[in-house]
Amino acid sequence: MTKRDYYEVLGISKSASDDEIKKAYRKAAVKHHPDKEGGDESKFKEVSEAYEVLKDSSKRQRYDQFGHAGVGGNSGGPTGGNPFGGGFGGFNGQNVNFDFGDGGLGDIFSQFFGGGGGGRNQGPKRGRDVEATLQLSFEEAVFGVEEKIEIEMNDECSHCHGTTVEPGYEMKTCPTCRGAGQVNRVMNTIFGPIQQATTCETCEGRGKVPEKVCTVCRGKGIERRKKSINLKVPAGIDDGATIRLKEYGEAIGNGQKGDLYVHIHVKAHKTFTREGDIILSEQHVSMIDAALGTEINVDTVDGKVRMKVPAGTQSGTDFKLSNHGVPHMQGDRRGPHIISIIVDTPTRLSKKQKELLKDF
Repeated sequence: MTKRDYYEVLGISKSASDDEIKKAYRKAAVKHHPDKEGGDESKFKEVSEAYEVLKDSSKRQRYDQFGHAGVGGNSGGPTGGNPFGGGFGGFNGQNVNFDFGDGGLGDIFSQFFGGGGGGRNQGPKRGRDVEATLQLSFEEAVFGVEEKIEIEMNDECSHCHGTTVEPGYEMKTCPTCRGAGQVNRVMNTIFGPIQQATTCETCEGRGKVPEKVCTVCRGKGIERRKKSINLKVPAGIDDGATIRLKEYGEAIGNGQKGDLYVHIHVKAHKTFTREGDIILSEQHVSMIDAALGTEINVDTVDGKVRMKVPAGTQSGTDFKLSNHGVPHMQGDRRGPHIISIIVDTPTRLSKKQKELLKDF
């Protein structure tokens, strides 16, 4: 079937401005909308398809140059998902954004075609996520630690355990929606009366209500209290990391708990710094020890380690202590500890020392 010219569909000229295109679409969409008495589904699809192309400057340019072949070939319409969830049979329209400007019609379409309506799946089904910050020492981050975190939040009711029902009683079918979880209402719109399904306010979409609500939480299923959580921090965790504890967040009546996100902050160490799984530090030696060679004790996260400094070591030379760095979080290996040697040059010399150096 031959497709009509998009400009002809909207009743505008090829030199029409963006504002003129938008106004023409608004007028045609309201006129032909299939839920309006006297509406025409096929024409509504046609004007929506035309608007999707002409409102986009790049698509419009391709259309002006190549016609329908430049914006989707010779098929019966652009390919893509049905924005109405299958409500219009055979409509392969792309994701149509109802851009009605200040007319308010966009809100109406959104409400009636999947945006703001009701239904069994509407309403909160999951508690809120919670965030906390944990400060660790350098060594705790390297080797891991178990910490107790205390957070005040909405937790599961200790009396009804989140069911909202007084113990000894059961849930019964909601008298308002009769177990459907939603109710139908009729709204008068510019398209005429439209029936809409909304979430039942009595049962909040569950279809059931308590025979008797919990006497402690009064049917909310939650209590506000301070909760203590044991957190196992893995070895090798770094500053700025976040640990997620699934379903350790806030509770909600008859729903899933949110998650807890713990943000890790590692305090700076006075001696060590870290680069990934490598620990870095500096060690000072005298000019004599560097020239003649020596053995020194160096500090590591594992304690003091004896290290040999060969004769003739220059300032800035690095030595690697294998397996004394940060553990790999996904393995048993550890990174190295890099010791950077700083050779101290004496600043105050006696007369005899100066003579000895001159002789040398």
